[in-house]
Amino acid sequence: MPVRLTPGLDIGGFELIAPLHEGGMATLWRVAHPAHAMPLLMKLARVGYGEAATQIVGFEVEKMILPRLTGPHVPRFVASGDHEDQPWLVMEHLSGETLRPLLDRTPLPASQVAMLGALAADAIHALHQQGVIHLDIKPSNLLRRPEGAPHQGIVALVDFGLSHHAHLPDLLAEQFDVPIGTGPYIAPEQVLGVRDEPRSDLFALGVTLYHLATGERPFGNPTSDAGLRRRLYRDPVPPRALRPEIPRWLQEVILRCLEVDPDARHATAAQLAHDLQHPEQVLLTARADRSHRDGRVAVLKRWWDNMGRERAPRDAVGDHLDHAPLLMVAIDLKHEDTALCEALRANVRRIVSTFPHARLACVTVMRTARIGLDSNLDAEGRNRHVKRLIALRDWVRPLALGEDRVTVHVLEHSDPAHALLDYARDNGVDHLVMGARGITGVRRLLGSVSARVVAEAPCTVTVVRAAGAPTLQDDDTL
Repeated sequence: MPVRLTPGLDIGGFELIAPLHEGGMATLWRVAHPAHAMPLLMKLARVGYGEAATQIVGFEVEKMILPRLTGPHVPRFVASGDHEDQPWLVMEHLSGETLRPLLDRTPLPASQVAMLGALAADAIHALHQQGVIHLDIKPSNLLRRPEGAPHQGIVALVDFGLSHHAHLPDLLAEQFDVPIGTGPYIAPEQVLGVRDEPRSDLFALGVTLYHLATGERPFGNPTSDAGLRRRLYRDPVPPRALRPEIPRWLQEVILRCLEVDPDARHATAAQLAHDLQHPEQVLLTARADRSHRDGRVAVLKRWWDNMGRERAPRDAVGDHLDHAPLLMVAIDLKHEDTALCEALRANVRRIVSTFPHARLACVTVMRTARIGLDSNLDAEGRNRHVKRLIALRDWVRPLALGEDRVTVHVLEHSDPAHALLDYARDNGVDHLVMGARGITGVRRLLGSVSARVVAEAPCTVTVVRAAGAPTLQDDDTL
């Protein structure tokens, strides 16, 4: 069963004091620890029935990125772990309020919009300087530190579950083929699968500034892929058409942020902050005087130009150098076979030692029904996805690899071989290692996962057997 959270419960040495927020992806609690004097916040992933796998992977992303961030624009990382299959993360509890309540008081004066936008752009620039793109900039993730507090007045960024780190594996890109972001704020290139463009954060900040200045969202609140793709060809209503009192320079800045082409936006968040702080120096173009949306012909032309655009191919680890391959090990967690497990680990250890700069992706497949809905809870009420993530971490721990060299992935699919092949193709895997299980009557008729992977994989495949195993046939579940 999911952990029952109550005041006084001890999780990893931290005492739960009081709940702070129940969100769609996580629960926040105020916690205390005798070794830490600063206010602490514990974030616990939602792992109950019906929670999307993207939420669990996003939590893993934040656990990986937050410890590497520094400075006043982000909360300080304290600790992370798992408690009875419940992932948790402890960080500094920042005082202040997010910009979300301001949406109820819109439209705001242009001077206030510009001030808040400049502070947010400063925070985004500080994040980009650390090699991280937030990819979920929105009012609820922008927190204004109050007067009298440390670093008073600045904006801090929170929630890094969708972020991309330039020097860490992008787990979300590696496992999912859908646009990942918040509908009203997601940038056009994110809709197409691009997750390494820093100016995506400027687009999202532009959406926020538009909303604060006009009281309206420029692209509504789309929930479908078709709705998200509209921003590739349908321009927003110019802010001054909704609120004529908005200065021309502010409309110029906002519409520049909302350009479909990232190259047409500000080059950096620092340049955006400068424009918002120095309106007299903003170079006015046709954007400043735009009074209506583009006509049907212009929209149709953009629609036609974008009709054939598919999601961008993923560059999971960039150009693979011969001395830094991406290795993948497929692990069967459902069937316990100690001898095979040790043989598999020994082979992985040998390959990794040959390539000291290699990265290892540790993968298992959780089978789902071909028709109908599967519960993600087991008979004991524990989240199956989280259980397998923890088991994968336990499996890889004896290899003693640094956190920057190994990732764990639970793929969900009705066909294990298909899932493994897709992962290998989509992520540019150079060498796949997997175990072979004993032959069964069903496998004689239908073939095995390892045989299919060997036949169709776009990379080198090593199939490992335990000593004395009679065949290279395997079971159909990983």
